[in-house]
Amino acid sequence: MFGHSPSGIFGYSHMLGGYAGGQAEYARVPFADVGPIKIENGYTDEQVLFLSDIFPTGYMATEQCDIKPGETVAVWGCGPVGQFAIKSAFLLGAARVIAIDNQPERLRMAREKSGAETIDYDEVDSVLETLKEMTGGRGPDACIEAVGMEAHGHGLVAAYDRVKQATRMETDRPIALREAILACRSGGTVSVAGVFGGFIDKVPFGAIMNRSLTIKSGQTHVQRYLRPLLELIHKGDIDPSFVVTHTMPLADAAKGFALFNEKKDGCIKVVLKP
Repeated sequence: MFGHSPSGIFGYSHMLGGYAGGQAEYARVPFADVGPIKIENGYTDEQVLFLSDIFPTGYMATEQCDIKPGETVAVWGCGPVGQFAIKSAFLLGAARVIAIDNQPERLRMAREKSGAETIDYDEVDSVLETLKEMTGGRGPDACIEAVGMEAHGHGLVAAYDRVKQATRMETDRPIALREAILACRSGGTVSVAGVFGGFIDKVPFGAIMNRSLTIKSGQTHVQRYLRPLLELIHKGDIDPSFVVTHTMPLADAAKGFALFNEKKDGCIKVVLKP
């Protein structure tokens, strides 16, 4: 399906190495002399926990945009990865970040914790037209897709994707990806952090070619970012614990997953304590 084996990732099935995931009280860690890093200096678990995944994911997605000072970045999806992409965009020099979602608590976090402007896609007729109005008709300089294969939407296009997926005619729903491509200014960059697993339909590739868009993506190079991002935490440039909304014992893991999956009780990120 992928042409070549992409990489080895914990919990991503035999398509990516066959390594078991780590969401258990005990976990076997292969190559333990290479993967983990020692955390010192008295950081809390919540400050450094997300170095293992979502902080590097959001940062890499933003770094791929090659942001210049004063530019505008739009981020689709205000879940944990999207929140770190927003924070990272400001760290890397963006003047404005526009966050797009439909969950009030996620949009509120983007505004209050990072200073982003927000769009609730359920409250506007068109995300594309709204972005044009907010950017003087030009479009964002860079667009980050932090949603992935299970994107939600409304209208004919969203219904089309659901039917195609239900009938196994496509594996993923690229609603946010399509919008990001069409919204980005000519000559801009679309960075894809959202996970896609297979085949998608009706991607406006003509817009990519004719408007000279750059598309960047990839599984996150976590090892590359561990120490540089730990240094940002050490310097006080960012405290990743801002994204935590719920802390629970490991015994309540099923409840935590349900809260997150069903977007209840303002849940954005759950930390499980053994």
